[in-house]
Amino acid sequence: HPLFYVASRGHHADIGGITPGSMPPHSTNVEQEGVLIDNFLLVEQGHFREKELRQLLTSGTYPVRNLTQNIADLQAQIAANKRGVQELQRMVKQYSLETVQAYMGHVQDNAEAAVRRVIEALKDGSFTARLDDGSQIQVTMTIDCDRHNAKIDFTGTSPQLNSNFNAPSAVCKAAVLYVFRTLVNDDIPLNAGCLKPLEIIIPEGCMLNPRYPAAVVAGNVETSQAITDALYGALGVLAASQGTMNNFTFGNGRYQYYETICGGSGAGADFDGTDAVHTHMTNSRLTDPEVLEWRFPVLLENFSIRPNSGGNGNHCGGNGVIRRLRFLEPMTAAILSSHRVVPPYGLQGGEAGALGHNYVERSDDTVEELGSTAVVEMNEGDMFVIETPGGGGFGVFSKTNKV
Repeated sequence: HPLFYVASRGHHADIGGITPGSMPPHSTNVEQEGVLIDNFLLVEQGHFREKELRQLLTSGTYPVRNLTQNIADLQAQIAANKRGVQELQRMVKQYSLETVQAYMGHVQDNAEAAVRRVIEALKDGSFTARLDDGSQIQVTMTIDCDRHNAKIDFTGTSPQLNSNFNAPSAVCKAAVLYVFRTLVNDDIPLNAGCLKPLEIIIPEGCMLNPRYPAAVVAGNVETSQAITDALYGALGVLAASQGTMNNFTFGNGRYQYYETICGGSGAGADFDGTDAVHTHMTNSRLTDPEVLEWRFPVLLENFSIRPNSGGNGNHCGGNGVIRRLRFLEPMTAAILSSHRVVPPYGLQGGEAGALGHNYVERSDDTVEELGSTAVVEMNEGDMFVIETPGGGGFGVFSKTNKV
């Protein structure tokens, strides 16, 4: 049996599916979201199985669009894993296997103890986060101060959806892990020890624990944000952040591009939210404008803070942003987003953040309004505009509006 595992996680620009960028807003089953890979052996006895990989990635109804890029990205991940193996071997050589394994246990034990200390200060709570499509995430948090445990129960969450806003249970558990890690002030690495004091209940067949072949492409990027905000709402410690990653993709047979776009963060009891930041379950950086325009036939005409989009309160939510992208040749564009119908909530009397807004300004000066999720054909000269939500305010408003 292996003594250790190393892993690398990467975002691939396209893995097939019904739209370029593999983030189809309207997928109804997982087959439409890209090539499915079930425990494929990528390297066997030091040999990269490229022939078999090519067959896998070009199989199925919706194969990948840029096979060469996929293979190069996977080779980079293999190289990262090899470096991880080398570093682990170096560590074992320097400190001994027994010491390294002991400290791996110590790291988890320390994280567990830190979370148990946090639990002592928490109170029971519940919250319902409503999504733009009418579904809801219900969470009830029960604190056992004597045992320093917490039960997080998602009973009452909407059943599995016909849309792609279902989230695998692993995504839900990751959101819980993230939230409880943020409550710990100690400088500890994120690890499974944080979960040991937590009992997580996710009913099978609900949108947070769906059955195959449910569509799930929005689960990791959108529903995860709603889970996070629901947990903070139940704890009563943080107003909603923009609650979406504003997943924007475009492409054709030659180009494929995917980005997530920042917005406002939520305010807390003693701090304002922050303007134009990625929050919670997203941490990706945007491509520099010069690089974007060099690699793709588009012009970024505006990327600015969206004034007065953060919710007012004793502490104000952060502002969202405005992003305007003009297309220089025909492409298919898609937006997968949230909080275009239901605003990011405020807490303790704080106001909600502003709704996001998606639309297309056509070259003939007409405007096409888009919903939370949309696929649209862009022509030369058309402008895609995304206005991202602001964060919610905290506490009753008592000072000058944030600009």
